[in-house]
Amino acid sequence: MKTELILVGKTNDKLYINGIKDYTERISHYMPFNITTIPALKNTKNLSEDQQKQAEGEQILRLIQPSDTVVLLDEHGTERTSMEIGAWLQKKQQTARRLIFVIGGPYGFSDAVYKRSDEMISLSRMTFSHQMVRLIFTEQLYRACTIIKGESYHHE
Repeated sequence: MKTELILVGKTNDKLYINGIKDYTERISHYMPFNITTIPALKNTKNLSEDQQKQAEGEQILRLIQPSDTVVLLDEHGTERTSMEIGAWLQKKQQTARRLIFVIGGPYGFSDAVYKRSDEMISLSRMTFSHQMVRLIFTEQLYRACTIIKGESYHHE
């Protein structure tokens, strides 16, 4: 199964860049993993929140194939423990050819992206910066991979 993370806007802080790079390399030892960054919109002062979500949504949907399993990282999604994410990912490995995770822009997702998604996952009820969510997600994906393999990274 190929796995991809689609992001809106680039990661700027070196702390996050280095952490994400580290976890991306670690994940790649377990499964094909790629991060695709959609450039942040320009001249957003003239756009409403809905217009921004619509424009970002069109770019996101261009990257998704009809057979993809699409999971949005969204505050209204299902919260799971790390162990539950590991079990969930293991099931997806049996059924999905390409698993796409998406982190939207500052205002979330357009209705079209919500309609195209198969599931939504929430990392926490707390609010994190988009930069931080990227790092937390890649760490949790790596953690899920080690849980599936029964490795000692995760302690429970």
